Amino acid sequence: MDLKTLHSISYGLYLITSKYGERINGQIANTVFQISNDPPTIAISINKQNLTNEFIKNSRMFAVSILAEETPLPLIGQFGFKSGRDMDKFADVNYKTTTHGLPYLEDEAIAYIEAKLVQDVDAGTHTIFIGEIIGAEVLRKGNPMTYAYYHQVKKGSTPPSAPTYIKSERRSEMGDKYVCTFCGYEYDPEAGDPENNIAPGTAFENLPDDWVCPVCGADKDAFEKIA
Repeated sequence: MDLKTLHSISYGLYLITSKYGERINGQIANTVFQISNDPPTIAISINKQNLTNEFIKNSRMFAVSILAEETPLPLIGQFGFKSGRDMDKFADVNYKTTTHGLPYLEDEAIAYIEAKLVQDVDAGTHTIFIGEIIGAEVLRKGNPMTYAYYHQVKKGSTPPSAPTYIKSERRSEMGDKYVCTFCGYEYDPEAGDPENNIAPGTAFENLPDDWVCPVCGADKDAFEKIA
């Protein structure tokens, strides 16, 4: 069975947010889709271990920020590879709140949707949350970031908690792959790091000493060879 066939399914890249009491939290997700139009309803998929899952279950509400292609990797890393149990993900991030107090990104989102939970479905490692849309706004013109764009153009990676995660092969044609032990970013020598002027075909050993993880800023010493 070749699970790479799943890479042919289309996805986007979104920030899912919720709140619990006075606390707010959010995470990156790629599974958001409309399932009906009367009433307008969407569904999202969130890992059961994530704090956002807990917040949605308690508040019965969630919001979706639809990310633009220009969204920087460090911001995606902050919300996609770090835990709200360890930090305030919204510290130093520009955001606004919906009428019900749910945060959405002010600078990186091209639109947001607010929904009230009407049903949740157990899906193994994840919970599918179905919500009726109670608020939505287009914030600016722009292209929404697709999952393909995130991987192919921005060279982003997928955390193990994502529903679409597939363990990477140890090697590419250009040499060994390395993973950041802080955020899970995988350096693939075949892809390089074009956003930081690292050409495709550059082996990890040949990266400059001052090169850092493009997602979380960790030094090269924080990377381990993928076994």
